[in-house]
Amino acid sequence: MQFRNPAGVHAPVAAYSHQVEVPAGARWLAMAGQVGVRSDGTLPSGPAEQLEVALDNVRLNLDAAGMTVRDIVKMTTYLVGEVDPDRRRQIFSAFFGNHKPCMTLLYVSALGTPALRAEVDAWAACETRAS
Repeated sequence: MQFRNPAGVHAPVAAYSHQVEVPAGARWLAMAGQVGVRSDGTLPSGPAEQLEVALDNVRLNLDAAGMTVRDIVKMTTYLVGEVDPDRRRQIFSAFFGNHKPCMTLLYVSALGTPALRAEVDAWAACETRAS
């Protein structure tokens, strides 16, 4: 993968890349929106806590596909209610480390059900492994 920030485009305002080029023949994984519901069905009340659980669910989906967080090329995050920017950056930093995929963050008025405060969808790609 080639992660780039082209000349002439403003520097990213957070830890992300403006573009990712995926090579031909890569294996792709598209994920449905992952919400902050734990495997036991419980749901934290706040958007920051739900974001952490949603990212855990993204990681579990990646694991099931034999991929890692470093294979994420694009992620969109939807939040209902404000998350302190420093706390949000801390959550993303803990999840991504120094990996910087393309990212979009949206604050929305509602998600699929009223109790949901965070949802994340992601695309991942990795080189095809020889059999």
